[in-house]
Amino acid sequence: MAQTGHPDDTSTAGVRRYTVERGGLIPVGRRPTLGRYLKQLWDFRSFILFDSQSRVASGNTEETLGKAWMVLNPILNGATYFLVFGLLLGTGRGVENFIAYLIIGVFMFRFTTQSILNGARSINNNRAIVQAFHFPRATLPIATCVRELLANVPAYVVMFVLILAIPPLEPITWKWLLFIPAVILQFLFNIGLSLLLARIVTQVKDFAHLISFGTRLWLYLSAVFYAADRFASVPVMMAFMEANPMFCLLDIAREVLLYDALPSAERWLVLGAWTVGLLVVGTVVFWKAEEAYGREI
Repeated sequence: MAQTGHPDDTSTAGVRRYTVERGGLIPVGRRPTLGRYLKQLWDFRSFILFDSQSRVASGNTEETLGKAWMVLNPILNGATYFLVFGLLLGTGRGVENFIAYLIIGVFMFRFTTQSILNGARSINNNRAIVQAFHFPRATLPIATCVRELLANVPAYVVMFVLILAIPPLEPITWKWLLFIPAVILQFLFNIGLSLLLARIVTQVKDFAHLISFGTRLWLYLSAVFYAADRFASVPVMMAFMEANPMFCLLDIAREVLLYDALPSAERWLVLGAWTVGLLVVGTVVFWKAEEAYGREI
């Protein structure tokens, strides 16, 4: 920002002194205010989108099947879970249209898992960029989440095709449109959690390994491959399940895509509260350490 210099009347020995108004100048490496930081993030939106698109386009290029793995991975995971939990353990008994129920759970949970695992490591994985250039570091975990969103669009399309193709066939209704705000909330939820975890992993690198175990446990506790009502007689477990944002997300998606029903307001409120809370906490916690990222990694 251009600054105006004013000559000082106390000049001595023919040397003029100038008073410079600092205005919006910030010393290099100094953390900006939160409002200014958010504005900087908005100014970097083109970079975030370009980086996300380029990484999606270049992903899996060295493998024979290339981008097909974006779709094959969740399909193979779903087939594995169906074999183990659906056929061998019989967790699908009593679940209407269990195959589609499982497909929705696996595809949607993978979106969040990939986002937070990669987002948590985004600062450490881009060490050279962080140390060489001055930019709002939050662009890295956010760009990671945008990349995963773009990568999951074809996966979600395949999910819809499978739901429509595998018996019992499900009709398309206007309630399918409610899947869009559900995914938007999921995307924002992923950003908030990624910002929070990226801050922790930058300080404690070993924590990245714990995230992998945590997401696996979260998978088992989110009714991905079983019906939650099997815990109806255990109030504590049901209360935990209903407070679980991923369970609420999956329940919303299944209600609108499989059962032609409107999700309960409680599910939207719980998911929305987690999303807003994590966005606020994650952004503030990440921003608080903005000036330290170049030194800690």
